[in-house]
This record gives sequence, C-alpha cells and structure tokens, in this order.
Amino acid sequence: MNYIKLLNAAFEKFYFDDRLNPAHVTLYLALFQEWNCSRFAGEISVNRRDLMRAAKIGSKSTYHRCIVNLHDWGYLDYFPSKSAFKGSRIRMCVLEKQETKAEEDFDSFLDGIAGQYSSKNVPVQSQYSPESGHLSKPSSPNHKPLVGSNINSTKLEKISKQPKDRMDVLLFFNAKGLSPEEGKRFFDYYQKNEWRTGDGEQVRDWEALAHSWIKNTFRFPGKKFSKKDSLQTSNAKDYDQPL
Repeated sequence: MNYIKLLNAAFEKFYFDDRLNPAHVTLYLALFQEWNCSRFAGEISVNRRDLMRAAKIGSKSTYHRCIVNLHDWGYLDYFPSKSAFKGSRIRMCVLEKQETKAEEDFDSFLDGIAGQYSSKNVPVQSQYSPESGHLSKPSSPNHKPLVGSNINSTKLEKISKQPKDRMDVLLFFNAKGLSPEEGKRFFDYYQKNEWRTGDGEQVRDWEALAHSWIKNTFRFPGKKFSKKDSLQTSNAKDYDQPL
C-alpha cells in the first residue's frame, strides 16, 4: 500500500462528494491513521472513545451517524460490536485507482529501499490515544540529532546580555571614538537599573543598546534634558490671599 496515493485518492473523493461534512472527514482521517498504524491490515479493531477524541467529535449520535454514512457511501465497511469489551471492526476501502504493472514494480522497488533503512522490531501502536504511546515519537538506536538543531541556541549564546565589567564598556566606547566618561555614564546608568530598559524588559544585547546611546550622544551633544513645566505656572504661591 502506498500511503500518499491512498490519502490523495481520499481527498480527491472528498472534493467531489457534496454529502460530506467536516465530521465525516475528520472521522475518516482518524480511521485512516489507525489503518496506517496497523500497516494497512485487512481489518482493524477500533475504540469509539479514542476515535471521537481524535476526530474531535463530541456527540455519540454524530459519531454513529457519520460512521454509518461512510459505510453506506463506500468509504469503509463497518462491523459494529455488540460487546462492551470488544471493539468494532472496520475494513477500509481502497480508493486509489488501479495501477499498471510498471507502477506496481516501481512502488515495490521503493518499498524495498525504504525497508532497508527502517527500524526493525518496532512495536506497532494501533490505538489513537496518548496514553497508549501512539503519539510519542518512535526512538531508534541509530537516531542522531539534526546538525542544525542547535543553531538557534548557539546564536543566542554568542549575544552577550550584559558586559563583563566596566572596562569592557570603556573599551567599546573608546573604539567608537567617545570619551571614557561617556562609557562610564552608560555603564553606571544601566548598572543602577539592573540592565533593564525603560519598559522594564531585560537587556538582550548591550552593544546594540550602546549604539543607540552613542547615536543620541552625537545627535544631542552636551544637551541636558530637564522636565518642562507645560502649564508654565509659578511655584511661588501665597495661599493666604483670597481668590
């Protein structure tokens, strides 16, 4: 069985079937996943509660209506169980078109190659439930982490949140052509604020912050900012005088 061709054939049939609603589609996909996990067995045993959870169906009547509809419309064969301790049986219908002999031989060749690189003696999980371990990623003894998995963490480590000491800041400001006094003011200001920005966020890159400091220094050389009285009122008031 070819997983991709079976799934593509199912979606193609969904597209032209106006009788389906979203509950039918999600239930079929949940059943298809069970079928895939059982290596496309002829019949699979399913649990209603697990299927409803996987298909995001909250009503038992909706579940039974959809699975009976899928049976009547030729998507699967449904054999309900009358026992509370035995799951219902499902036989999935093969929806893909008949292949030519050359295509079958090519698929068999690809399956043979894939089998050489697949893990052996891996237990098959047939239930669509996290408690059964189905949703967990299978581990392989030959599994190796991806080379690029630590790229982002490596880049973050290279960015220093805070300078090592005051000398580190003075050398940085000196390299930018500023006086040591300016570097000292920068260091003392943010050291006092525990290296937090004006909105209270932790400084992520002190060098980028120093660049902004230097830019403002060249933009407003020697200018001191003071709080301006926008109302322009006098602070020397005599409250003994009547209004």
